[in-house]
Amino acid sequence: MNQITVYTTNTCPYCTMMTNFLTENGLPFKEVNVQQEPLAANYLANKTGQMGVPQTEVNGQWVLGFDPDRIMQLVK
Repeated sequence: MNQITVYTTNTCPYCTMMTNFLTENGLPFKEVNVQQEPLAANYLANKTGQMGVPQTEVNGQWVLGFDPDRIMQLVK
């Protein structure tokens, strides 16, 4: 089972593209909105050194931005 978490904001078009991509490919994921959860924003900054979204954690690996090819490489 894949562990996928997408970190998003309310105004990010690439976040919507990422969640739509995962949904269309039947990949279950958890969405965390960093605007609504400030602790998640701190977690991202500490884990990846990046504040941009989307950031997607796939089975412990990080994907920055909308990168469907990289997502598909990481899913089992």
